[in-house]
Amino acid sequence: MGAPAEVALLHTSPVHVPVFDALRDAHHPHLRLRHFVDEELLSRARREGPDAVADEVRAALDRAVAEGARVVLCTCSTIGGVAEALGAGMEVPVLRVDRPMAAAAVATGPRVVVVATVESTLAPTVALIEDEARRAGRPVSVRRLLVDSAWARFEAGDTEGYVREVASAVDAIGPADADVIVLAQASIAPAQRLTTTPVPTLSSPRPGLAAAARTTGTGTAQPAETR
Repeated sequence: MGAPAEVALLHTSPVHVPVFDALRDAHHPHLRLRHFVDEELLSRARREGPDAVADEVRAALDRAVAEGARVVLCTCSTIGGVAEALGAGMEVPVLRVDRPMAAAAVATGPRVVVVATVESTLAPTVALIEDEARRAGRPVSVRRLLVDSAWARFEAGDTEGYVREVASAVDAIGPADADVIVLAQASIAPAQRLTTTPVPTLSSPRPGLAAAARTTGTGTAQPAETR
């Protein structure tokens, strides 16, 4: 048997490392993950816009490829579009973690609510959903919900309070308001398990890693995780 396929993950917070390791252990034990964490990428992208960090993202992608990655997965929704665009000229596939989630949202229904805790994530996620709608030939109407008061909890390390505040905001969305809810950031994916709204609620880590596994030629298809 050959060496395990390697996927490099580009994170903007260390909290994502154990999340993706657990998903790998549960669903893709054949994968070897290599984590690259750069918190400053998100900090600067929030201040100056995602395109401002293009050079730094390219350097991170080059390093991942040089160290043996067969696929690179960007887990940050704010800079995912930048990484994906830069990847078009690279020798290995570069994926954004939220594209499979966006495709699933478009397939679920035309009224999509995008939930985020940092404003910089909203525009890239809305653009991604609209792109997937064009690809699928489906109509889509996207509404934004910014739970910016929760971000201070995340920065303080109160991840439980962080996701509970997001879940509470999500529970205010009902079937009259939306066909599907998108949790735009990987960091708020745990809120999916806490919500009680009957509206299907999607998160990105599991389907995103599954897409990376398939791209290595060793994974199997998995549906987007829905609550």
